[in-house]
Amino acid sequence: MEFTDYHTRLAAYALLLDEVDGQERVLLAWWNGEGHSDPEWTLPGGGIEFDESIRDGLVREAFEETGYHVEPGPLLIDHFFTARGRTFDGWIRSQRFVFEATITGGELGTTEVDGSTDHAAWVPLAELDGQPRSEIVDVALAARRTEEARR
Repeated sequence: MEFTDYHTRLAAYALLLDEVDGQERVLLAWWNGEGHSDPEWTLPGGGIEFDESIRDGLVREAFEETGYHVEPGPLLIDHFFTARGRTFDGWIRSQRFVFEATITGGELGTTEVDGSTDHAAWVPLAELDGQPRSEIVDVALAARRTEEARR
C-alpha cells in the first residue's frame, strides 16, 4: 500500500518510573475509551499536532494528562500498528514513539478538560497484572528491560 493510500497518526509517550518503599512504580493515564473502546491504563502521551515536533508534543501531552512538566530523554522504542479507521473509511498507521522522561515540575492532576484522560496515577509494577492496559505500556516496559540488559 502506498503512503497516499492510508492515514498516519504520530504519537509520543513518556515512560516515567520511580521507586517508593522499595516498590517500582510507573506513571499511567486512565484513557476513558472515548465512547468506542473499553477504558484502560496507558502511558502519558498521545497524538502529535501538525505544527509541533515529536518531543514538544510529548511534553504537551504529558502535562495535559498528568499535570507534570517533563523533559524527554532518550528514545526508548518506536513502534507502530495498523488498523481500519474508526472515524473514517480506510486504513491507518499509528506510529508511536516512547521516550524515557524525567519530571521537572508540576503536580499530579489531569489538566485537560473533556479529553480522553480521566485521571493519572502512579501504579506499582507489581500490580499491573490483571489491570486493563494499552499494549503500549507492555511494549515500553519490555523495551526498558531490553535496554537495561544492554547496560
